[in-house]
Amino acid sequence: MPERGGAQRAELVTAGRGGSQRAGLAGAGWEGRGYGEGVALSLAISPCPNDTFVFDALVHGRVPGAPPVEVTYADVDVTNTAAERGAFDLVKVSYAALPWLLDDYHLLPCGGALGRGCGPLVLTRGGQAAPSGQADPSGQADPSGQADPSGQADRRGQADRPDRTDLTGATVAVPGDRTTAYLLFRLWSADRPPARIEVVPFHEIMPGVAAGRYDAGLVIHEARFTYPRHGLTALVDLGEWWEGDTGLPIPLGAILARKGAVDPVEAAGWIRESVRQAWADPEASREYVLAHAQEMEPDVVDRHIALYVNEFTADLGNAGFAAVEALLGRATDAGLVPPTSGPQTSSSLATAWTS
Repeated sequence: MPERGGAQRAELVTAGRGGSQRAGLAGAGWEGRGYGEGVALSLAISPCPNDTFVFDALVHGRVPGAPPVEVTYADVDVTNTAAERGAFDLVKVSYAALPWLLDDYHLLPCGGALGRGCGPLVLTRGGQAAPSGQADPSGQADPSGQADPSGQADRRGQADRPDRTDLTGATVAVPGDRTTAYLLFRLWSADRPPARIEVVPFHEIMPGVAAGRYDAGLVIHEARFTYPRHGLTALVDLGEWWEGDTGLPIPLGAILARKGAVDPVEAAGWIRESVRQAWADPEASREYVLAHAQEMEPDVVDRHIALYVNEFTADLGNAGFAAVEALLGRATDAGLVPPTSGPQTSSSLATAWTS
């Protein structure tokens, strides 16, 4: 089994990681099968709008038949590590972390983050343009290969903007060594890896790149909409690179159910009902989402939810499972992760990895 960090030829440095925040119980008094005498179901998700939007009804006891929930909010790098210790019954993790977790957890076919046009970005300080796969703050690919703070394509020529096509010799800040973002970055940069990788809390990456502490930063989620405020440029959109290379959506975050602690079919049903309620009445979760949105403006919150909560949130389906298999298969072939025991074909649907 590859060591944590795998075969990447960069030096990996882990800085301080974000903590977690616990919330109270919802739906107290539930005494269903497996959770008797009011014992809560432990859930770990991020405070990001897509997670709080999706899980609002479950967390607040509005899903019929679901147990009370004790929720922990933490960055995905923290939950990846906690899941290895079996710390939670339901937990949001990176798809890239699955090879280390599937012996103890079921992969649920719903509730996670997977889609198109929502991939991680590699950011540098202004003036370095991407050769292709450039992103703009709208989250849409810019065919010109440029970006500007207005979100409109910058049609200027390349003569006055250095065109850096790789990060050889660079120090790159990443949000976690087992995040999907970092795994995609390693696959993309396999032939031209940076000299040094530093794992830092997500909220420190863009300010760190802007201040010159890092040559580049790997970012996800709302950074797609806010990076120009830091004077940064998208060197590459790894989601667009992945989609162009595979034709598949980008598998980012997965929901796992701990074996022996929660029935995966029941859990999938609770989550799907929570998603259904979120879509049916978006205002019901508004206060909860904004309370955990880390000072995001409401319009950024809305764009975040619209991008990351999609048809794959309700059901991964053939395309979703194919994307997961492609990501982990390529990573295994590259020696970056150990092999998994998941299905060998993408034709397996909702319960494919819950056996």
